[in-house]
Amino acid sequence: MPGDNAMAISVGELSGRLKRMVEGEFGHVRLRGEISGYKRAASGHVYLCLKDESAVIDGVMWKGGAAGLAFRPEDGIEVVATGRLTTFPGRSKYQIVIERKELAGAGALMALLEKLKAKLAGEGLFDPAAKQPLPFMPRVIGVVTSPTGAVIRDILHRLEDRCPTHVVVWPVKVQGAGAAEEVAAAVRGFDALAPGGAVPRPDLVIVARGGGSIEDLWAFNEEVVVRAVAGCSIPIISAVGHETDTTLCDHAADLRAPTPTAAAEIAVPVLADLRLTLDAMANRTQRCARRYVERGREQLAGLVRVMPTRDRLLGPQRQRLDDLGMRGDRALERRVARARGELNHAAGAIRPATLERRLEAARRRLNDVGRLIDSLNPDRILERGYARVEAAAGGTITTAEAARGAGALNLRFRDGSVAVQVDGSAKPEPKVERAPRRAYSDKPEQPRLI
Repeated sequence: MPGDNAMAISVGELSGRLKRMVEGEFGHVRLRGEISGYKRAASGHVYLCLKDESAVIDGVMWKGGAAGLAFRPEDGIEVVATGRLTTFPGRSKYQIVIERKELAGAGALMALLEKLKAKLAGEGLFDPAAKQPLPFMPRVIGVVTSPTGAVIRDILHRLEDRCPTHVVVWPVKVQGAGAAEEVAAAVRGFDALAPGGAVPRPDLVIVARGGGSIEDLWAFNEEVVVRAVAGCSIPIISAVGHETDTTLCDHAADLRAPTPTAAAEIAVPVLADLRLTLDAMANRTQRCARRYVERGREQLAGLVRVMPTRDRLLGPQRQRLDDLGMRGDRALERRVARARGELNHAAGAIRPATLERRLEAARRRLNDVGRLIDSLNPDRILERGYARVEAAAGGTITTAEAARGAGALNLRFRDGSVAVQVDGSAKPEPKVERAPRRAYSDKPEQPRLI
């Protein structure tokens, strides 16, 4: 406007003035509102909005503060944020830099708890059908708890009183930042132990913590703990807080104990009671055995009274045996007499003269056979000056042609053999025709016998 001598300032200078004014005036504020648009950047910083029914303000929480939260923020949760107000000149917006954040009272915590419980229950993590039975007498018990609190001492003392058992303690934080991750890692660590290793694998795991407020027990409501407990293959007893305290870990475990001491009582039986039970069972077994023997003795005595005596049972058989013996003697006598008669009859039919004639005839037949065998012996003729011609390789030579072809021959005489060599130049003698035989008499020729 003409006559206006006010000095113009830059946008950056104005933003700077506003930033200094806002930060100076609102250097420490506590805002209560509902989380909206929650997101975590890759850098670890958290960006969100806090709103109520009339206004919305942007907020940022740097990585260090976000890592120390005792709960997992979600949209719709009412919180109380503590920090300082500042501006973001790049967008001409103001925002709160949150340094600390907590849930806005027990109502908000319970709302968050019920929301997470409904989600996990829908996935079947609390299904009663998935619960595992506890071992009757575990040899090794794993305990996930703080190593310095009264909880571990109560558990150890109670186990010592009831039934001394090997205990393996996995020390963890049970409250504050990082507690949920340590508890979950301990449960998974016990589950990952191999049987027979340097650290014995537990037969039962107890997750325990003393009593406290809902904020103190919040680590056992975290999703990471619930999933680790529900997925463990080792039976788990949850003993978090006192009788009235309930966490999501209790729902995921195979059994909930009202206190850590009660968990130790549930885990093992009373050794003295077991001994009394075993003694009672042994006495009952002995009484039953004695009663069985006595009843058997009574039954045997009753059977003996009604059973027949030995003489009564064996009398008929003895009489039958005697009868068979006498019948056998008489049959044998008759058989011997019959055989004696047959022998006498046969002996009477055989006379000495008949036997001599038969023996003489048999002797003549035997001599004839002997003479025939002797006449057919091929070496017998050698005694009359003849020789048998044999090939050097074996076999008898019967023709001149075979002798010439053999080359080497053996001439077998009565008293030995002579080896000879055949001269193949000799010619065979011509055949001489023999004149027919003259008849010595005028009598007709006698016919040949056929």
